[in-house]
Amino acid sequence: PLDVGRTKRTHNQRQRLALAARDGGCRGPGCSRPPSYCEAHHVDHWLRDNGSTSVERGILLCKHHHMLIHNNGWEIIDDTDAGFALLPPVTLDPTQTPRPMPSKNPLMRQLAGAATR
Repeated sequence: PLDVGRTKRTHNQRQRLALAARDGGCRGPGCSRPPSYCEAHHVDHWLRDNGSTSVERGILLCKHHHMLIHNNGWEIIDDTDAGFALLPPVTLDPTQTPRPMPSKNPLMRQLAGAATR
């Protein structure tokens, strides 16, 4: 149930629960919206990138951050070592400096910190 591929476009209830546990809320930098205020977003866009509906390639975002990505040219990148990061459009940041999107779940942050040591 964690990866339904392209059989369904929207994340199912079990996937959303797994995303809530992993992400702890909106992964937008500085955002404190809880999981109940969030939408599941495909890191690899459904149409443009032929993205799949999975927990691994999904992320929780509040409506504001979700629309920022879809309507304002922001992108999410996945650096295997650093995790998800928000990439601003060139018009806002010519260097496109990635902005980390750490989990809001304290246990996941602790695990991520231990992995980098």
